[in-house]
Amino acid sequence: MKKNVLISTGGSGGHVIPAIILHEHLSDERDVILSSDKRGLKYFNNSKYKFKIINTPKMKNIFFFPFNLLIILFLIFKSYLLIKKNKIEEVFSTGGYMSLPVILAARFLNLNIYLIEPNLVLGRANRYFLKDCKNIFCYTDQIKNFPDIFKNKMSIISPLVRKHVYKLKSTYDHKDKFTLLIVGGSQGANVFDKSLKNSIVNISKKIPIRVIQQTSEKNINSLSQFYSNNNIENKIFCFDKNLSKDIQSADLSITRAGASTLAELSIINTPFIAIPLPTSKDNHQFENANFYKKKNCCWIIEQHDFDEKIEDILRDLILEKSDYLKKKENLKKINYQNTWINVNQKILKTLNEN
Repeated sequence: MKKNVLISTGGSGGHVIPAIILHEHLSDERDVILSSDKRGLKYFNNSKYKFKIINTPKMKNIFFFPFNLLIILFLIFKSYLLIKKNKIEEVFSTGGYMSLPVILAARFLNLNIYLIEPNLVLGRANRYFLKDCKNIFCYTDQIKNFPDIFKNKMSIISPLVRKHVYKLKSTYDHKDKFTLLIVGGSQGANVFDKSLKNSIVNISKKIPIRVIQQTSEKNINSLSQFYSNNNIENKIFCFDKNLSKDIQSADLSITRAGASTLAELSIINTPFIAIPLPTSKDNHQFENANFYKKKNCCWIIEQHDFDEKIEDILRDLILEKSDYLKKKENLKKINYQNTWINVNQKILKTLNEN
């Protein structure tokens, strides 16, 4: 008989995508329920998922603290009832403040708790619950701010990517047009909508370029019109559940440094220029990108240097491809043993040992 498990996640792509992938890994052997706030609806509004909404409030505003505390106490009770009603035996969290009520209820019920840390900096929620978890799944043992006392709970796996992504490979084949994918995370990145488009126009005068770009919904028409007016083939979008297909068709990506996006770029073998979000908590996006830079698999430009440096770097690596091809080869090397089966077996082996 299958165990019943609950995966608690936030509503942004950085939390949701690892939860979706974990669902894929577990669903053959376990009955899985997912919980998130309302933002998760755009990801989980599908009959294949059992989905429950738990809207945990942020605790930033001290004036609303008493009210928010009452809400969290109610949500802990709601989580308790959810766990009891569905006979949950294991609880997983991909981090974030949204997981607080679920994990506290699981702790009260003395259930096995497992954490997933996709970033190279230990998240605050995961840090708080380290003492309560059985294991924490990480992509490396070099996680910033990770207490030595809990390192025995680390279970190292290759970065989580969706099952179908392993079959996708990007190959630079001297196409007529160099395809550039520009992604800014699940919310888009306004910084990519400004000076970058002018740099692309300048470079396109020397080599034909095709642009696939994520932007905010309000900018889709104007950005597409700009590229079309400059004879640049383009696909402009706001949200695409099939981003992996865009990654496969790209020769190069300019991207933020969310863990899931970098993992898919890496496994598909698409080199990237990372522009870490400077306001990311504990600067985790820089650390995510630096993990690949240390292996000579990407370039990093910090946001305050972006306008000044992007055109020269982009032009050099497109026109003089030796560095580009070297990074493409290095991505292939680091993913040599990264397979769905290997990751799946490691996760299930860890769970079955407890």
